[in-house]
Parts: sequence; structure tokens; C-alpha cells
Amino acid sequence: MNEAAHGPVWALGLMSGTSLDGIDAALVLTDGETPRAFGPSLAAPYGPGDAPALRRVHADWRPFRPPRGPAEAAALAAAEDEVLTLHARAARRLLAAPGAPPAAIVGFHGQTVAHAPDQGWTWQLGDGAALARALGVPVAWDFRSADMRAGGQGAPLAPFFHFALARMIGADAPLAFLNLGGVGNVTWVDPAAPAPEAPGALVAFDTGPGNALIDDWMRARAGAPCDENGAAAAAGRVRARLARLGGVAAWLERPPPKSLDRNDFAPAMAAVAGMSVEDGAATLTALTADCVAAAASRLPAAPARWLICGGGRRNAALMAMLAERLDAPVEPVEAAGLDGDMLEAQAFAHLAVRALRGLPLSAPGATGCRAPTRGGRVSPP
Repeated sequence: MNEAAHGPVWALGLMSGTSLDGIDAALVLTDGETPRAFGPSLAAPYGPGDAPALRRVHADWRPFRPPRGPAEAAALAAAEDEVLTLHARAARRLLAAPGAPPAAIVGFHGQTVAHAPDQGWTWQLGDGAALARALGVPVAWDFRSADMRAGGQGAPLAPFFHFALARMIGADAPLAFLNLGGVGNVTWVDPAAPAPEAPGALVAFDTGPGNALIDDWMRARAGAPCDENGAAAAAGRVRARLARLGGVAAWLERPPPKSLDRNDFAPAMAAVAGMSVEDGAATLTALTADCVAAAASRLPAAPARWLICGGGRRNAALMAMLAERLDAPVEPVEAAGLDGDMLEAQAFAHLAVRALRGLPLSAPGATGCRAPTRGGRVSPP
């Protein structure tokens, strides 16, 4: 651990998003301020029979909140065990890969079940102390709690890594990182700022739905896990501007900081219920793009470029809609030499080293916390 206080170490980041499609694992050489190198990475998709207890909790988490009966407690314990088993398996696979360096620390986000910052709580399954014992490596985890105690939203968590990446790629003007996973989130970065926690360095918040509604629509109506390359949306037409719906409009009018649960826009699904597969896909894709365009008006200055990460960057229809709505180049992060599939896993490797060194993980411009805030718990093996 003392090594991390003086220089870069290899850290392993683990990330499983709300899509429950698998775990990303990535190795990063970092001192918590500057990524020095990116090591091997892997995607560990869930098989059809993986994590049945976790899927049950995720589908409807309400019975599993306290007070809970014996059956719910048993199911929740089974889900927690699945999270541990699947993450440990992914970490071991990566650490055993040819050329993989040993990790000094693991960054473990855990599995988000629900996130309700306006009610003062967030819920991630995953016991970092148990993972540390299973791997024999220190684990940094519980990244959200300290920020929420400091008045923050507990999310988004990747902006400090985005700041480091902007500096690493030599950005000389403000730029925006847009992550389009289940939920969309944006980080506006001023690379001229001295540190990510400095006033004016970052503005970050959730924009609205990313892929969650599109994926849910395609799964329900076409039996497909997603709209592959945006083909259904490209074949349909936008039948309604869902950004005008009451709940959606209220969200867009709310100033940042703000963060979402993946299911907060579920009423939008009712608005497309009678549409064809293609028109529904086009309409929900337009909603994601409209939410990003609305978010752009909340940024301190126009970004010189938009770098898109997450699965949404592979949706050609969505990328085209974003390009129509944003007054700057819209590019996948690969255009800047980065890995859009592993960026969030890499972020938790970077944050793990920051937690180890006692550096802030969040700031008022990113989460709304009262002051730059340290976070994460570090559990020894």
C-alpha cells in the first residue's frame, strides 16, 4: 500500500452495469492522478443461467428492502453470493491472462439494485471485504456512501477519471464525455484546471435514459437484447417527442447535479406501447438524443468535441441523432485512442488508487456534494 502513496501501481477495475449483461474487468497502471498505461482487459458476459437470484432482486427490489421476511433475506443472501462469485471469477480470469501484471488493489463498484439520491439512499450489492479475502488482494469498494453523506448524489462516479483522460489525450479545450449505458451521463471537462476537484474543472450529471428503454422495448417486442446498430430505429420514424412528457420534461428542466435510476423513465414505455417495433425504437432513441441535447444547454461552455462511450456508441441511429442535435463533433472515444467498452471498469481501477491514497473521489460540480469528498472503503485480504 505504501507503494501507491509514492507512484503508480497496477489496479484492477470491475464494473457490472444495470443491464445485467456481464462484468467488465480492466487493468490500469495509475497513481490516481494520471493513467500511465492500460493493461489487459476482458468482458465476462453472463450466461442464461447466471445470477437468477440477482435478476430476481433487480427486477423488483421493493420486497427486499427492510423490513424483510426470511424468504426475502435468503434470496438477498443468494444474490449477494452470486455477485461475489461472478466478480471473483472475472477478476481471477483477468489476473491469470498471459502478460497480466499482478494487481496492487481492486476497484469494485458492486451491482446497483436501485439508486434514489433524492430520498437519501442508494443500494449496491457486493461485499468488498469478502472479495478481498477471495482474491487475496486489497479491494476498494462502497464508493457512493461518503459522497451521499456529504450531500451529494452519489453519482456519476467516473468524472475524475474523465478529467485524467482529457489531460492524458492532450485536450486543449473543454470537451464532453458522454456515457450511454443503461442511463446516460455526461462529464464536461476543462483540461486547463489544476485538478479534478478544483472549482470549474468538472460539471457532471445524468442526462436521462441511455440504452435502457431501447433495450427493454426490443426485448419485449422483438425478442432481441438490443437494437443492433440502430437498425430498427433507422427503419422507423419518430412518432412523438417524449421529452415533452410531464415527468421527462420536469427532469430536463431540473438543474444539475442530478442522477437517475434506470427505471425512472418507465412511463415513456407506455407512450410507445401502440407503435410498431421500428417506430417505437426510433421514438425512444430520439428521447435519449433529446435528453442529451437538453443537457448540453446546462454545460458551462460548448464542448469542442463529444466523446461517446458505452454501448450507445455502436447504435448508428443514435449517433446520427446526436450529431444532428449537438454543435460539435460527435465521436466514439476510440477516435481519441480510448477503449469505450472498458472505460468504466478502468475508471474504478483509477478510483481505487485514489481511495487508497486518500484523494477526493467527488466534487460539488460532479455530484453536488458540499466539498471535495474522499470516499470508498479499502478492505485488506
